[in-house]
Amino acid sequence: MHRLTLLLSLLFFLSTATTFTRGHNITHILGKHPSFSTFNHYLTLTHLAGEINRRTTITICAVDNAAMSELLSKHPSIATIKNILSLHVLLDYFGTKKLHQIREGTALAATMFQATGSAPGSSGFVNITDVKGGKVGFGPEDNEGNLDVFYVKSLEEIPYNISVIQISKVLPSDVAAAPTPEPSAMNLTDIMSAHGCKVFADALIANPEASKTYQIMLGNPSLELNKRDNVDGGLTVFCPLDDPFKAFSPKFKNLTASGKVSFLEFFGVPVYQSLAMLKSNNGVMNTLATDGERKFDFTVQNDGEEVTLKTRSVTAKIAGTLIDEQPLAIYTIDKVLLPKELFKAAAPAPAPAPEKEVADAPKTSKHKRPSSDGAPSDSPADSPDGDPADQTADDNASVTFHGGRGVAVVLSLCSGLLLV
Repeated sequence: MHRLTLLLSLLFFLSTATTFTRGHNITHILGKHPSFSTFNHYLTLTHLAGEINRRTTITICAVDNAAMSELLSKHPSIATIKNILSLHVLLDYFGTKKLHQIREGTALAATMFQATGSAPGSSGFVNITDVKGGKVGFGPEDNEGNLDVFYVKSLEEIPYNISVIQISKVLPSDVAAAPTPEPSAMNLTDIMSAHGCKVFADALIANPEASKTYQIMLGNPSLELNKRDNVDGGLTVFCPLDDPFKAFSPKFKNLTASGKVSFLEFFGVPVYQSLAMLKSNNGVMNTLATDGERKFDFTVQNDGEEVTLKTRSVTAKIAGTLIDEQPLAIYTIDKVLLPKELFKAAAPAPAPAPEKEVADAPKTSKHKRPSSDGAPSDSPADSPDGDPADQTADDNASVTFHGGRGVAVVLSLCSGLLLV
């Protein structure tokens, strides 16, 4: 009887160990509360919603539409709005109960603004204090200890995963609200040249048409939108480091004029992609060179913290981040990506012939496949399309499978009991 009880307990553990948990979705949570629609909209516009959905143990200090209207009346840039709202994302769980039971009456919480590295010193921390009369006050560290923002109510709590609360107004912070450079004021080639991508930057400068496309994507008002009619998505650039691009230069020089333009545009993506977004969104990505049937795309893949970009013949790894500030991100890559529209994939090496073991074994005829010379061309390559692309991850939710190792252990124990 004891053995049967133990076996049933193990089987119960087996059934509960293999569970699925679904991640939270801040857009859906706030969507239930129309009076927070403006706050919700700007979480999406600044891409903070995706960052929030990828984290656990987090608290969102939301403000209603009236408070957001007051903020927007000052006409801050989208980058400044992102800094301000990221100060409202606490990297710890604070439900209603915890807020009113803070040990020693006060706590200091790190925020997403602090985590970006944009906040000097401790200005990205928020002081939370349980004040008299049952009120809970909030104040940024750079607010000289003033606690004039208060907890209003809880909107939704998923214990120890995410808490969404309302606070009385926008947290005041001179650091977060400081003006940030407008996209058109950013000099792409200066940023690249100063951080190991000078050869690529020089090639871009020497090609006015490709350079103009990049500036258009940054919303430069002096340029006519003759190629793209939507500059709100931002820009992500993957620039090859100097050594690999130097080695590639002879092939680049052999491209036609239009081929050089397409090739340089191939390293830009017409949307802002933070590193966290790249790590979660595996799949095919279009580029500035994408134009109808001329796809000029590559596949983004990640393995843990490593992110790679893959074409048919080259897999490059993101080596570093030069800038990651909405709406612009620039990353360095360790190899030069070769678009299949301009470069033929190298033919696979023939497999070695098996050693002859039987004297009278019949001989089979061998036919050599015509090999590709790998030389650049300005027309689509002859080799067939066949690169598999991973499914695109859902930005707004995640599914996790738990218990695989536990299942193996339990099955082994059950087998042992049944054999006794």
